[in-house]
Amino acid sequence: MQRSTSRRAAQMSDQIMQVLALLLVQEAEDPALRLVTITGVRLNRDFSIAEVLYTHIHGREAEPEISKALLRAKGFLRTRLGRELKLRGIPELRFTWDTFLEDMVYDAPAAADS
Repeated sequence: MQRSTSRRAAQMSDQIMQVLALLLVQEAEDPALRLVTITGVRLNRDFSIAEVLYTHIHGREAEPEISKALLRAKGFLRTRLGRELKLRGIPELRFTWDTFLEDMVYDAPAAADS
């Protein structure tokens, strides 16, 4: 996926992230989606794909269950996203576990030794 780096893409990503986060907190009924945090959204160049980055308070061991729950909720989330943002074309949602914090923890000792 070729990511867009435009200002419009950044604004749209932020809006998508905010709406999805609110939907998960306020309207998602699946208990597996409780305490899921949307950490970012990356759009491709034509805004047809949104890569949604997420984490969970219980860490990586909760990922398989959350991944299945997000796939089940994908249609609901896309529909509500279109309504909230009044988009002509709603991007396909692809959910990816965000490894940023894990990478920081594992890279920190190596950086301190340098």
